[in-house]
Amino acid sequence: MPTVSVGRDLLFQALGRTYTQDEFDELCFEFGIELDDVTTEKAIIRKEKHLKEEDGIGGDEEIIYKIDVPANRYDLLCLEGLVQSLRIFCGVDSVPNYKVAGISKESILKMHVKPETSIIRPYVVCAVLRGITFDEARYNSFIDLQDKLHQNICRRRTLVAIGTHDLDTIDGPFTYEALPPSEIEFKPLKQVETFKADKLMEFYKSDLKLKKFLHIIEDSPVFPVIYDRNRTVLSLPPIINGAHSAISLQTKNVFIECTATDLTKAKIVLNTMVTMFSVYCERKFEVEPVEVTYPDGKSYICPELSSYDMNVSLSYINRIAGVSLEANKVAGLLNKMQLHAEQSVSEDNECTFIVSVPPTRSDVLHACDVAEDVAIAFGFNKIPKQIPASLKPLPLNQFSDLIRTEIALCGYTEVLTWILCSYKENFSMLNRKDDKSTAVIIGNPRSADFEVVRSSLMAGILKTAAHNKDHPKPIKIFEVGDVSVLDGLKDVGASNRRQLAALYCGATSGFELIHGLVDRVMEVTGTPFASAGDNTGYYIEQSDEPEFLSGRQASIIYKGKRIGTFGIVHPQVLENFDIPDPCSFVELNIESLL
Repeated sequence: MPTVSVGRDLLFQALGRTYTQDEFDELCFEFGIELDDVTTEKAIIRKEKHLKEEDGIGGDEEIIYKIDVPANRYDLLCLEGLVQSLRIFCGVDSVPNYKVAGISKESILKMHVKPETSIIRPYVVCAVLRGITFDEARYNSFIDLQDKLHQNICRRRTLVAIGTHDLDTIDGPFTYEALPPSEIEFKPLKQVETFKADKLMEFYKSDLKLKKFLHIIEDSPVFPVIYDRNRTVLSLPPIINGAHSAISLQTKNVFIECTATDLTKAKIVLNTMVTMFSVYCERKFEVEPVEVTYPDGKSYICPELSSYDMNVSLSYINRIAGVSLEANKVAGLLNKMQLHAEQSVSEDNECTFIVSVPPTRSDVLHACDVAEDVAIAFGFNKIPKQIPASLKPLPLNQFSDLIRTEIALCGYTEVLTWILCSYKENFSMLNRKDDKSTAVIIGNPRSADFEVVRSSLMAGILKTAAHNKDHPKPIKIFEVGDVSVLDGLKDVGASNRRQLAALYCGATSGFELIHGLVDRVMEVTGTPFASAGDNTGYYIEQSDEPEFLSGRQASIIYKGKRIGTFGIVHPQVLENFDIPDPCSFVELNIESLL
């Protein structure tokens, strides 16, 4: 979940009242967000610089609230959106009516898109915040929202890049072009020199913040660039804006452009920026549009700030939320969540709502999102707890739980190990060879520790014993979990198998101890012992697996199929895992017993 840091005093001032920490924590919980941490400006600086508490540093002692918000609530990523949502939730304010200013066709700002942009970044959307008033806190919040959107919905600028400019320093109409790097020359933000775009890429390879975005365009034969009428560079998306049009505390008119590879996300990002900060415009909640003309001659006016409607039935909301509410109550709860609801009657005389979704709520995509908002506004803690009639455990999971209980009663402790392991642990450390037909190999592992989807529970159990070798002996541990093996009959090429593995580690560990556990498992699962060749029960026969000591191991045969192996772990395997004591081990497929 994204975390938003806001000053407590500034937050309370905007909310119109003060709260104790417990009161605000409770308000956050009711609204579906979380007060994650309470800190100070000095504490943040000390943490960033790895300083001790006694080290003298500057900075205010302002209390900072760190608030976790849902990843799809882009309107909560800044103080303005957070305050607006909480005030509406508390019934202090009504839902704002966002509107696009009426501009004549001759006066509207225009953005012309060149055909070459389709090679690298084909879309652009724009808007103007006219008559905005910044102070230091508002300016910082404006910049911080851009950064959070870049990290979140923009996917580190790969999908969308935001550019903001002082409109009074540039002249329209604007053009969005894609040119060879050597033909683009401008002074980037916070620099005093003029660079050609290809040299600029080299320059920013040593910049800790910007170097991580260079890969998005550096290998392209053309770079995206936005010019004004005088060929002044506004930005080189998604890397950097031009210094000429940089916004400041004195900026009164802000031109916002969002270039993108995903038009839908670009519209969401633009709507979020303008709706959050239009509150500071001379005409509150009014945004000036821009006309974008594409190479095919089609023109689009953006932003699109109209609400869209969806029909949701009362019965659906009550069923999903798990409550039984009257229509008037549901409408009131939806208004608290910024969703205007009007009652209507469907053709079959069922009560329904026409729900108007504002441009700030891009997360509302389906009727279930409306039902979720009703549940949040009603209060999750107030919803009666009940087990759904249709909720039944899967037979395999129910069987696994019974197995776990029985083995725990035998004195074994359950462990839970990683599904992924290293290639070496899955094969050579167990004296096994890869036959290329069993293990699922990870194509691009992020770490050498996670290269293979385990095809056996043995490596994880032995690693657990190795990390606890100083524990009093004997060590008796088990795991019930899934392994994955290649399977050509499955559409994904692999299948899961539920396995049981148990280890007895100690100076007296012997074949008979683990054999006794095998017999107990078979007894409690109702699997009778049978003679060799009899398919009515299970029997054991000599095996020759490399991970076990020769002559001290056996296969478990059930209905003519080998379902597992047990025995004394080979000394070489124990040495590979740095285990000094002898161990006996069993692993078997419990699905075959179900």
